[in-house]
Amino acid sequence: MNETAMLKTIADSPSLDSNAVRALQAHLQTRILGQTELIDRLLIALLADGHLLVEGAPGLAKTSAIKELAAGLEADFQRLQFTPDLLPGDLTGTEVFRPQTGEFHFQRGPLFHNLILADEINRAPAKVQSALLEAMGERQITVGSRTYPLADPFLVMATQNPIEQEGTYPLPEAQLDRFLMYVRIGYPAAHTERAILELARRSEAGVGLPPAVVVTRAQLFAARAEIRRVHLAPAVEEYLVQLVLATRAPGAYQAGLERWVTFGASPRATIALERCARAHAWLRGNDYVSPADVQAVAADVLRHRVLVSYEAEAEGITSDRIIATLLTQVPVV
Repeated sequence: MNETAMLKTIADSPSLDSNAVRALQAHLQTRILGQTELIDRLLIALLADGHLLVEGAPGLAKTSAIKELAAGLEADFQRLQFTPDLLPGDLTGTEVFRPQTGEFHFQRGPLFHNLILADEINRAPAKVQSALLEAMGERQITVGSRTYPLADPFLVMATQNPIEQEGTYPLPEAQLDRFLMYVRIGYPAAHTERAILELARRSEAGVGLPPAVVVTRAQLFAARAEIRRVHLAPAVEEYLVQLVLATRAPGAYQAGLERWVTFGASPRATIALERCARAHAWLRGNDYVSPADVQAVAADVLRHRVLVSYEAEAEGITSDRIIATLLTQVPVV
């Protein structure tokens, strides 16, 4: 079904929430070319009610992707440019004294939006990054003695540049663990590059652009409820759990692998892997989770939760390589 047909279906049957989300996916693929995986992971994060960390060189449409997603949702968007002089209050908001009343009034910060782009998150110091911990983990912000709930949906997409390291701060492990997935993106193919040129010319001329597809909050919440009902067989659940446990005791699957891992994935990774596998299956029109769904999202869910040893770093061994090895060694149901 093409995008025009999907849009007509939505107009005729607004209760078909799955069609609405898939029409948004089709629309995003016409606007963000060559980054199919990024679009897929953005939607999975949105449907699984999580956050996304994206690493890629400048100019790969990271910012454009989340802006287009926000335009296709009944939600507001805020971009935050992280810099070394940023303060925690610049994210959360601050108490402002009003002389007229003699009282303090809380001025809400930019985190009180639905979709947040934390651009170049690793350029801000740890105290600023830590201001995101409560917001991302508990969907609330505490200032002074008061706690303020955040909007729903609430999604943080953070970006970091793998090229420049000067003036950057590594993300703490606690911060990394708050991200549902950590996605690495690369350059598009040559034929896609030509299509990007054509799209840029059309955008500058303001002609030939497809209409925005808007998914309402009710449709989004209904889609999330559908995903929670996607069948997960006990055998597939056991496979999922064993994959996570294998990151903590990799030597049981391949001799010598344990010297490459300092810490394995936490139970939060198990929850994240299940949610992502369900959303991955649902986006493909399936009402059950298969081992292939688990394998498709495993690297993005686990790569930032498996801490490699100094010995592994010296040998050029990455968490991606360890996860790839475990995917071949852990028995599939």
